[in-house]
Amino acid sequence: MRILLLEDDALLAESLKEFLELEDFIVDLAINGEEVYELTFNNRYDLYILDINVPKDNGFEVLKHLKEAGDNTPTIYISALTDINSISKGFNLGAIDYIKKPFDPMELVVRIKNRFLQNSNEIEYKDIKYNIETKEIYKKDKLINLGEIQLAIFDKLIKNKNKIVLQEELIEYLDKQSSNALRVAISKLKNKLDLNIKNVRGKGYILEEIWARIFSKKFYNIFLFRVSLASYAFYVWL
Repeated sequence: MRILLLEDDALLAESLKEFLELEDFIVDLAINGEEVYELTFNNRYDLYILDINVPKDNGFEVLKHLKEAGDNTPTIYISALTDINSISKGFNLGAIDYIKKPFDPMELVVRIKNRFLQNSNEIEYKDIKYNIETKEIYKKDKLINLGEIQLAIFDKLIKNKNKIVLQEELIEYLDKQSSNALRVAISKLKNKLDLNIKNVRGKGYILEEIWARIFSKKFYNIFLFRVSLASYAFYVWL
């Protein structure tokens, strides 16, 4: 999925671009309206993410001109403008969503996936592709065969990425139902597919998606700080 991001704060733009790329999105950056027009003339995008207060045609003007040119690419606004008039204007221009700054970057990812990927039969995790209908697992485009028990556990975990799956639910898939047997099965599954499965003491197991591993807490906090700083600077300017 290819995304065009319009954001004139360079550090914020790079942080958001890196976060989206961890989710396997392809992201091009623009810092003003003119760059958007140039990029959209030469490339085709699946989604626009537009800030509003940018130079050389603001985000509202950019979407208006794109629509007038017959470009109906879905658009999400991200902005420090949180008044109802601005939000209404964004939707009236044809935006499909409007996210107020500061925001959790994962919220943006969740909204994108909910809009565009929720009907997909394929789940991706790192270099793994899993078809939830055929139960086929491909790792680096090579078909991987799992036993019935391991496949059942994998299916349960990957359908609930970043969520805790209760130990009791997973134990039901085992022939010999015990926490030790489950621990062994999970260990074999982790080693075979290079999965980041963690034991949540007293609860169960969680399969953490790649963004949660790579996007460290420090980097995450820096991102939120940049969003907050940009929002504060805008209101001071007002």
